[in-house]
Amino acid sequence: MTLGRRLVLLCALAVGATVVLACAGAYLATRGELRGQIDSSLRAQARALQVRAGLRPDGPPPLPGEPRPSAGLAQGFSLFVRPDGTAVRLRGADVRIPVTQGDVSSAAANAPTAVLSDRRSGGVHLRVMTVALPGVGAVDFARSLNGVDAVLRRLRWALVLLCVAGTALAAAVSRVFARRVMAPVADLTAAADHIEATGDLHRRIAAAGDDELGRLARRFNAMLDRLGTSQAALAASIDSQRRLVADASHELRTPVTSLRTNAEVLREATDLADAERDALLRDIVAQAEELGALVADIIELARDGDTGAAVEDVRLDRLVGEAVERARRHAPGIEFVVSLEPCVVEATPDRLGRAVNNLLDNAAKHSPRGGVVEVAVAAGEVMVRDHGRGVAPADAPHVFDRFYRGTGARDRPGSGLGLAIVRQVAEAHAGSVGLDAPEGGGARFRLSLPWRPPAPATAGVALDGAR
Repeated sequence: MTLGRRLVLLCALAVGATVVLACAGAYLATRGELRGQIDSSLRAQARALQVRAGLRPDGPPPLPGEPRPSAGLAQGFSLFVRPDGTAVRLRGADVRIPVTQGDVSSAAANAPTAVLSDRRSGGVHLRVMTVALPGVGAVDFARSLNGVDAVLRRLRWALVLLCVAGTALAAAVSRVFARRVMAPVADLTAAADHIEATGDLHRRIAAAGDDELGRLARRFNAMLDRLGTSQAALAASIDSQRRLVADASHELRTPVTSLRTNAEVLREATDLADAERDALLRDIVAQAEELGALVADIIELARDGDTGAAVEDVRLDRLVGEAVERARRHAPGIEFVVSLEPCVVEATPDRLGRAVNNLLDNAAKHSPRGGVVEVAVAAGEVMVRDHGRGVAPADAPHVFDRFYRGTGARDRPGSGLGLAIVRQVAEAHAGSVGLDAPEGGGARFRLSLPWRPPAPATAGVALDGAR
């Protein structure tokens, strides 16, 4: 059974039960009122009989008068019962009041009593009041309940029809309103079925109102938004990984082929001179180092910013200063001019150091021998400028892409992954990278990260120097 049908059934049952209880209460109240009028008349006659004076022990007592016609009561019947059980009709000879054992007991009683009971005489339903007269007998006052029964019978049918009609009307109205109330649930079910069948996460539900169903619709739409975003991110990640594997396979082919070729030459050429053999060995070592660096870069990119390393406070100026010292050892023919202002960033020190090293290595690689590389740190930004040939305008939008090598860099060693790692590190730390062409030539790279000033006790003094 659907939720809407259960709702209609529950509403119909609730309204039906309420109507039945109301009708039962009305019926009992009406029945009590109608029978109460007759009982009151019989009690009045009993009291009048008990207080009458001049009772005769050898015959029936004189009866009190009948109620006024305006009372609207049925015709009365009377019967005198002696202690020996014989009975004498006093009034209403056309209807015989049945004598019961209770009447005989009351006639023989020594104390005045008055007892009400229901009896039937042929087709007449009687309401009987038995009044005990000590030493005399008992008198039965009776009135017909046929009129009351007829009224109650018609009332019962009317109330039954009312219960049926009320329950049916409640079910019909509940069905109409249940459709409107259950419309968001139906939309939610349809959307879930559509998504399950097609995988389309663009289906949405119209969320109206602030009730539970409205909030459910909004939460469902928000869940679809998050699922859509996650699905898009997953698809992008998978596509990126596929491109990385394809590009890595292409880039690895050249050094691996070169290594194999040189190794085969060393194995097969037995008449090589010592100088030629040393040159081949140096090439093999260089190619192995290049291959190792390429594999390290690929592994770094494959992490996609998720290394699991803890993030901590890092003095960016000190980290860049240490990276510059390493760059000076690796590129002794390049002059590094440094300006460092104290600042603190939240980062993974190893990855951030790798990104800064890549910026410095890139600047040194594109600088002429004896050239100058300017390095500055200020307000969470690392600026590295070289004075080489610069970046062609056509290459500028792609310098941070994986395995991209501009027209001016294809004659230099490298895999085209260094700047891609810089961008990945920046994005992983909520930062950004940029490139511009400064006046005077060359290229200027900027790595910007969220920062804050260091504590006064550790701020230190800005470092300025050359070499």
